[in-house]
Amino acid sequence: MQTKDFYYELPEELIAQTPVEPRDSSRMLVYNRATDEVEHRVFRDLTDYLREGDLVVVNDTKVLPARLYFYTEHGGKVEILLLKRLNLTDWEVLVKPGKKAREGVKLFASEELSLEILSRTDEGNRIVRFYFNGVFEDIISRIGEMPLPPYIHEKLKDKDRYQTVYCKVEGSAAAPTAGLHFTPELIEKLKKKGVEFAEVLLHVGLGTFRPVKAEDVTKHVMHTEFYAINAANAEKINRAKREGRRVIAVGTTSVRTLETVADENGFVRECSGETNIFIYPPYKFRCVDALITNFHLPESTLVMLVAAFASREKILELYDLAVREKYRFFSFGDCMLIL
Repeated sequence: MQTKDFYYELPEELIAQTPVEPRDSSRMLVYNRATDEVEHRVFRDLTDYLREGDLVVVNDTKVLPARLYFYTEHGGKVEILLLKRLNLTDWEVLVKPGKKAREGVKLFASEELSLEILSRTDEGNRIVRFYFNGVFEDIISRIGEMPLPPYIHEKLKDKDRYQTVYCKVEGSAAAPTAGLHFTPELIEKLKKKGVEFAEVLLHVGLGTFRPVKAEDVTKHVMHTEFYAINAANAEKINRAKREGRRVIAVGTTSVRTLETVADENGFVRECSGETNIFIYPPYKFRCVDALITNFHLPESTLVMLVAAFASREKILELYDLAVREKYRFFSFGDCMLIL
């Protein structure tokens, strides 16, 4: 299967630059795989499609304000993007411009924060050591900016709009965007209906936005991301599977976590680690029964995952329909519910 098989035409004006208010007023394209029916709704109508006993699985990662600006000793400006924490002081980061990030170079953000370039990775990223006075996370939260994807050109006025309302564990370089549509009120309404919620964790890496460069899909090497499922949430998921209830994943990150851990019967266990699972057609899903997902970039690993959940032909057909109906695309855009 070729990467070009997942291409579709998208007018630039359909790339959402700002989130809608309120969160649950975003549009939702509903596709029923059993009946092949399509409906056009809004996200708060999710209550019409979920039933008592359904288990909604969300990714409770929290986005770091991971874009930081440092200066060389001669005053040159350098952008640092936090990718992965390695220990208390060392991180893997992306540096722009890279020519100012040779081994041994020291950069300065403030009196509180500086860094030294330790080494270069095979992918061209840098390993750096931070030096700080105070609590590192507090400094980052004060001076850092949200690492919005490169296709968003508008400045984000409220940092919280690039966080889900249920985020808990800081560590992502990008938001699990399918979850941005939920409000506390909608979650409460679903719970009153008898819908259960479970949490998994996957820290989203910037590899999410990297294009697939291999012509042959099977030759693409997926970036690794940290995931975790605790015992209480594993039991919720397993109980739903035992009782034949639907497991509904919110976003591709939840799907990748569940499918990383699930055995052949769809049961999961308490565990954590690094996953580089790459899901593309054909793929037999073991744990996930339904999916809430945004509209993804052409030829991306994310659109490939969604195509595996329905079919490549059907997803491209639905994306073309979404373009004609002027749905908003990507991180701050609208979403699909695939049943």
